[in-house]
Amino acid sequence: MKVGVLTGGGDCPGLNAVIRSVVRKGVQEYGFDFVGLRDGWLGAIQDETVPLGIPEVRGILPRGGTILGSSRTNPLKHTDGVRRVKETLAAHHMDALIVIGGEDTLGAAAELSRQGIDLVGVPKTIDNDVPGTDYTFGFDTAVGIATEAIDRLHTTAESHMRTLVVEVMGRHSGWIALHAGVAGGANVILVPERPFDIDQVCDWVRSRFKINYAPIVVAAEGAVPKQGGMVLQDRTLDEYGHVHLSGIGEWLAQEIARRTGTDARTTVLGHVQRGGTPSAFDRWLATRFGLHAVEAVKDGAFGVMTALRGTDIIRVPLADSGGTTKVVDPSLYDEFEVFFG
Repeated sequence: MKVGVLTGGGDCPGLNAVIRSVVRKGVQEYGFDFVGLRDGWLGAIQDETVPLGIPEVRGILPRGGTILGSSRTNPLKHTDGVRRVKETLAAHHMDALIVIGGEDTLGAAAELSRQGIDLVGVPKTIDNDVPGTDYTFGFDTAVGIATEAIDRLHTTAESHMRTLVVEVMGRHSGWIALHAGVAGGANVILVPERPFDIDQVCDWVRSRFKINYAPIVVAAEGAVPKQGGMVLQDRTLDEYGHVHLSGIGEWLAQEIARRTGTDARTTVLGHVQRGGTPSAFDRWLATRFGLHAVEAVKDGAFGVMTALRGTDIIRVPLADSGGTTKVVDPSLYDEFEVFFG
């Protein structure tokens, strides 16, 4: 049996660990052959492939990014995209496909599965917003990086007695902001699920200064003020219809400075959250996802996605991964409001 493997969407730590475990188990236990598709769905459309065997996956476990490359290509938006994907698979005699990606990549995979392509999905994203799984790999690493940044910013904020606003990733869900903000001892945490009142934010900032401590405000890039709309980097759209976010951190710093009469600065962590070596947990989770994905291929269990439930890896329908976003439960957010201000 020959199996194709692709990684789509934004890169994240742990992708290479999945690729490694898929190939190692597939070759050693099942005698499968593998083909790597370059740059996600783009390679599937344009017939760009690379060899993928045990020699190609040696030493990649601790590496960030993906040896296969990635893109935000949506095959459903390209002329004859589905037909071209099928032709690429047929040209290389691929019997099945393992698709590693987030909600957009897996959403496309679900539609291609409905159109007759045998495939298995593996959920990844630093945002942890894919429904059906407790955690996605990449998230733990991103939270660790953001937490370390917040730890470092506390000292410089207090040295200059200024507010530091830390903007982290999170388009529609605030998992990184909430986890890193709590772990880093932030004084304000703003998430997309809970539109914020800028006057309340400024009150929390003032209360921190009153006890001679400098505030740290952590904001997800998709956080929205009650008094206005989402702050955008620009209005261009990617192939999945997403605008380019970024700017809420700078907007917050300007408003806090203007309303409180104190100094405020912004740190945008951006892509540094996605880069670098994966954490031990992400290597562990990604490896398990890969092992179970190739097992699903062996069993002929197509149209499913691997998922973490408790400590077990299970299979859920790919259709469950698309159309919705796993968001922060309001009650979970409420637990930590005692630390604000």
